Amino acid sequence: MISIKQLIYALAVEKTLHFKKAAELSNISQSALSTALHELEKQLGLQVFERHNKKVLVTPVGKQVLEHARNIFLQVEELQHLADSQRTPLSFPLTVGVIPTICPYLLPKVLPVLNQRYPESQLNIVEDQSSMLVEKVRQGEIDAAILALPFACEGLLSMEFWQEDFYWVALKEEEHAQQKEITNNELNHCNLMLLKEGHCLKDHILEACKLTEQAANQGFGTTSLNTLIQMVLRLFRILCQRKNTRSIRSQIECSIKPAFKEDGQLR
Repeated sequence: MISIKQLIYALAVEKTLHFKKAAELSNISQSALSTALHELEKQLGLQVFERHNKKVLVTPVGKQVLEHARNIFLQVEELQHLADSQRTPLSFPLTVGVIPTICPYLLPKVLPVLNQRYPESQLNIVEDQSSMLVEKVRQGEIDAAILALPFACEGLLSMEFWQEDFYWVALKEEEHAQQKEITNNELNHCNLMLLKEGHCLKDHILEACKLTEQAANQGFGTTSLNTLIQMVLRLFRILCQRKNTRSIRSQIECSIKPAFKEDGQLR
C-alpha cells in the first residue's frame, strides 16, 4: 500500500529535482529515499521520475501523480490541524510567513506576548515576499502568511486584522512640505525613495497615489525597508553637519523620515 511518507519523498524530489537534496530535505539517507520511490513506482506500475547522471525529470504521468500526492498531503495536513485545534492553542507546530516590510516591526511586539501567554507555542517564522509566501501556503509548505492586502489570494481563506494609513514625509524646506494634503500630480515631480519591484508596499503606494512607474524610478530604490530608512538617516546626518546647530538638528530629526511609510512602522 502507498504510504504518506512515499508521497512526501516524491514531492521533495519534485521540489529539488535532486535525490541527494531531497533526502536532506526529508532528513533521511539518499538510499532510503531512492528505495521508497522505487517501491512507489512499482506499486503504481508507472514511472514518476526519469533519472539521469546529474539530472532528474518528472514524467508527464508523473506530474499528474504528484498533483494528486500534493492534494492528499494537504488533506492530511488539514486532518492534523483539526486534531491540533482541540488542544491548547499554539501547542502544535505552526509555520507563519511574514513579508519583510512587516516582519521586523510586528514580530518584536507580538512574539513576547505570545511566548508569555502560550509558553508551549511552537511557532516558526518564514520571511519572504508576498508572491512566494502565497505559493508556499498553496503548496502546504507553511500554514499561513501575514502580508499587505490587496493581493491575489484566490482559493485561499484571507481575513483583514489591521489597517494603516500612508504618510508622505519630507524635509520642512521641501516644496509642498507645509501642505496638509498633496496631490498625485505633485508627487510625480518629487524625488521619491521607494522599495524596488516585487514589494507589495511599493505597488500599493503606486496604486493608491496613482503614480507612474516613471515617477517611481526617478528616486532611490532598494530591496530592504531598513536600507531605505538608513539612507534617510544618512541624509539628515549630512544636513545636521551642514547646519551645525542644535536647534536645527532637533527640527530635522523630527521632520525627516522615509518618503513613504505605513503608520507605526518606525515607532
